Amino acid sequence: MYDLDIVTIGVIASNLIISFKGFQDFNFRSKYLFNIAGIERGEKWRFFTSGFLHADQGHLFFNMLTLFFFSGGVVDVLGDVKYLIIYLVSLLGGNFLSYLIHKDEFHYSALGASGAVSGIIYSSILLDPGMTIYFVPGYVFGIGYLIYSFYGMKKLNDNIGHDAHFGGAVAGFILTLIYNFDVVYTNTITAIGLLAAIIVLFILMRFTGNR
Repeated sequence: MYDLDIVTIGVIASNLIISFKGFQDFNFRSKYLFNIAGIERGEKWRFFTSGFLHADQGHLFFNMLTLFFFSGGVVDVLGDVKYLIIYLVSLLGGNFLSYLIHKDEFHYSALGASGAVSGIIYSSILLDPGMTIYFVPGYVFGIGYLIYSFYGMKKLNDNIGHDAHFGGAVAGFILTLIYNFDVVYTNTITAIGLLAAIIVLFILMRFTGNR
């Protein structure tokens, strides 16, 4: 869980470099963060680039620390390439969900690697249900992360892409099943629990709206 391979180091380094550039250069940050008006103007790169920017140093530190804890298990089981695919698809999946939710809100902006990190969290828990983070079971952390995301979506006052957390978790869950479907048989209870959490929060989203 705590081993860092070259791909994970590269992902973390990319986040650090681009985020610190964004902290220092407001125009750079504005050009590459997730923004509905910009996307509607044809700036589709924002779906990708916003995942390497962060609101502040605390936001960056939390995401990279979480990624550090959960990346090793995914790399160990699935390898570097599949880990990177899960990371990037979760990033894009999270931002695509944000787009679907906020597509009529041209002022809406968000940023952060949270979608990608959520995908890695759910992949890691699905592959290794017994993992712990400072004595806290990984699945408790993962479900708590989704709940935190749901309440963050209700507030929408910090420019952090909380709905991307949810979309990224779904993408990471699905891709892990595609790459290693045996976990349905070996880690059945965990798979059902994570799927149930996703379904419940999806229902809450539909019935309570995105605000």
